[in-house]
Amino acid sequence: MSLHVLPSRIAGAAENMAIDFLLLQRYPEASTPRFRAYGWHRPAFTFGYSQKIAFVRAQLPPCDPTAELCRRFTGGGLVDHREDWTYALALPRGHALEEVRAIECYRAIHDALAVALRLSGQPAELKPACATDDENEVREAAGVCFTRAECFDVVRPDTGAKIAGAAQKRSKHGLILQGSIWRPAAPGVRNWDAFSHAFVDALGEALEATPDETPWPEFNEEEVTQLTERYASAEWTDQR
Repeated sequence: MSLHVLPSRIAGAAENMAIDFLLLQRYPEASTPRFRAYGWHRPAFTFGYSQKIAFVRAQLPPCDPTAELCRRFTGGGLVDHREDWTYALALPRGHALEEVRAIECYRAIHDALAVALRLSGQPAELKPACATDDENEVREAAGVCFTRAECFDVVRPDTGAKIAGAAQKRSKHGLILQGSIWRPAAPGVRNWDAFSHAFVDALGEALEATPDETPWPEFNEEEVTQLTERYASAEWTDQR
């Protein structure tokens, strides 16, 4: 089995959400895991699908008025993307890791991420599960990401500070994990390109798949545009 590794792209917040959605729902080779790392055209914040917009706006720090705010289609809390390293991993329906409980998939992917961080010079480990954690689902942080580590988040062994977290979404097509690494919490990483390669290799082992650099699929451009407009709309952002 291959792990398709797509080229890195930089886009606006709404377009990044649209592409991640299509990565799960419309990927041409539906039986193949796929991975992408990506960046942001301008300062951006994203927040979980179920979060209340009033709460989210109250947590936003003073920042550039051009900063983008976008509701994700996945769960989780408010994420500041101004200094993060962002990725998405989509697993097809029926993949061994897609079929396990969400919390076990979360742990496996973050195990791979912690391995890559250590290889890149940053000590890292997973926050252990707590007795109160629901074993069937990943606990969503009800608030602002990186202010508190949850079960199986990646943390620094010395301080317990959160380095990485993620949000998941299941559909009939499989599962997508949108992950974020807070770069200031990982000062040991000197070369993020080298880290990216190390992470892809570690993911390949976790998925029992061979990383394969793959060109971008030919998504329907009209659908990309429509989804981007939807995720950029006030109706979508302010719906809760």
